[in-house]
Amino acid sequence: MNDDLRNIVLGVVAAALCAALGWLARTYLWKRKLHRRQAFFGLPANAESLLVVGREAGSPELTVTRHDVFALLELSPLIKDCGAHPQVVAHDAVQQSFGDRTEFCIGGPASNRRVAAHLASMLPGIRVATDPEPAADRGSFQIGNERYRIESGKSEYALLARLTADQGHTTRPVFLFCGQRATTNQAATRYLARNHERLARKYGTGSFVLLLKVVNSSAYGPDVVELVADVTRTAQTEVPAPRKSHRAS
Repeated sequence: MNDDLRNIVLGVVAAALCAALGWLARTYLWKRKLHRRQAFFGLPANAESLLVVGREAGSPELTVTRHDVFALLELSPLIKDCGAHPQVVAHDAVQQSFGDRTEFCIGGPASNRRVAAHLASMLPGIRVATDPEPAADRGSFQIGNERYRIESGKSEYALLARLTADQGHTTRPVFLFCGQRATTNQAATRYLARNHERLARKYGTGSFVLLLKVVNSSAYGPDVVELVADVTRTAQTEVPAPRKSHRAS
């Protein structure tokens, strides 16, 4: 074998080795990213998850409202990417303990009993005004000592929460998308879809509660969302009565 042929063979071997190493590196990074995503959502391959929605008003069957359909469309690719299987169920048809399967609960406590149950049992520092009176407070959030009211179409709020129980490493999380209006429910799911990698890096597999503000939904729909604050500690600590109130700005 002359020098030219030897150089060609060595070049081919080196190129093959580089390609193999590159493929192995990409595969490792892809698997690492997938495992981090699966751990964050509590969705290993072939796992089952529940998409818990409210019934449309006046419908005896499970008829999902238009905005809830949009919210489901935001979540479906996340579940599919984990290799898991979603099941859409009505809020009053879920009869299982917390942590058996990952839940994605969409809606406020007035329209979704499952959301109301999770708020009451795990987030005692949050109150959602579901009574029609006083009208100014209808739909408002009280978080600790502060109240966040609706300015319809201008400034509205939503809660995005990942909740886990201290029952061992097999416990599946519950994700809450609790908005003051139907559009803000979708805004919370879209925020998770866009930011789940950053949230996974920051919180890992722990619990968190984020207060989001949806800006000018009359013009931008669910697209413009601002993070107001991480209210995890306040949400998990019961406060008897509000002392401070302000309007959305």
